[in-house]
Amino acid sequence: MTLKFFAGSVVSLAILTACSSVEDREVASGGFAYLKNEPGQQIKIPADIDTPNFNDTYKLPALGKEAPRNIVGEKLSILSPALVLPLVTGSHVEEGSKAATVWFDKIDDSQALDTTIWNSLLAFLESQGIGVQSFDKEKQQLISDWMIINEGEEDDSWYSWSKSERSIGQRFEFNLDLKPHGRIASLSVDLVDYKERKTTEGPELLTSADERRQEVEILNQVIDHYEREIRLATAQRIQKIRQGLVMELGFDSDGESAYVVDAEYDIAWPRLLLVLRKLGFDVKDYDKSNGLLFVKYNGSEGGWWSNLWSKDEYALDLKTEDYRIKVEDLGEKTSITLLDDESKAFPANKMTDLFPTISRTMAADDLDI
Repeated sequence: MTLKFFAGSVVSLAILTACSSVEDREVASGGFAYLKNEPGQQIKIPADIDTPNFNDTYKLPALGKEAPRNIVGEKLSILSPALVLPLVTGSHVEEGSKAATVWFDKIDDSQALDTTIWNSLLAFLESQGIGVQSFDKEKQQLISDWMIINEGEEDDSWYSWSKSERSIGQRFEFNLDLKPHGRIASLSVDLVDYKERKTTEGPELLTSADERRQEVEILNQVIDHYEREIRLATAQRIQKIRQGLVMELGFDSDGESAYVVDAEYDIAWPRLLLVLRKLGFDVKDYDKSNGLLFVKYNGSEGGWWSNLWSKDEYALDLKTEDYRIKVEDLGEKTSITLLDDESKAFPANKMTDLFPTISRTMAADDLDI
């Protein structure tokens, strides 16, 4: 009995789904008899009776001059409003804005913000097999080729029985507005062309029922792709920081004896912080933009008790006092110069003595983050 009931329910659901078109799902169910009703008349109060106090709490506001008068009944869509989803760190939308626009803050100084956004957008279009009709970097404008959506394609989901021959083609214009300081930019989307064919034999419709919904939908896909790229880049960066880095003796740009790390500045800097903690340094303050750290050496993490039984491999021949460290960007490499508390560089022989322990720690894999 139970199996028969389940089978019957499935068949019924299949029939209902198959009979339900996209247009049906956008329209309120039930009749539209209310469209035949005439507007109510104001109550007429006889002259010899006091006029009651009317409450306007539920009074409908008057329609504006530009408000559409014919979007009623089956022409009124019941779909929820399309919302721009600012998923990327540092992104936001302007409250009350009806445009398909998202704002990005610059969180990566390795390249210009507009370059980052355009590269992500171009990568998204390529991943979707969508061409570019025109791209003008100076005007900060890109126009896509046709994006074709065929709703009659096979769906692998077991619960999908509906088949439609509806085909939609869209082309979008993307505009980027970069603020003069280069740290904030907005990306806007406009639907420039639209065509729809409801059946393979039917004529094409050249209008979109809801342009903003189409614009917001594609913008949200672009934002989602951007956010996934950032997450992937972050994961890859963390993996590089955790991996051991090769370091050798060399010189900084001032000719002082220094350690040269085989990694870019943005990888070597956080890696150095891990190494310093492992070696027993306390970072009191730092300025990454100028490559300067203020530290105090407290001795290695092992402690005096563990040193009674074995030699501490992280111990350094340094007094427990304040020091400074200068970190320099050398392109594909990074230099590290040890200084005393008066910014005087360590002599070459001292740098050489400390090198084995520091380089071994720098090369160790999976330091705690």
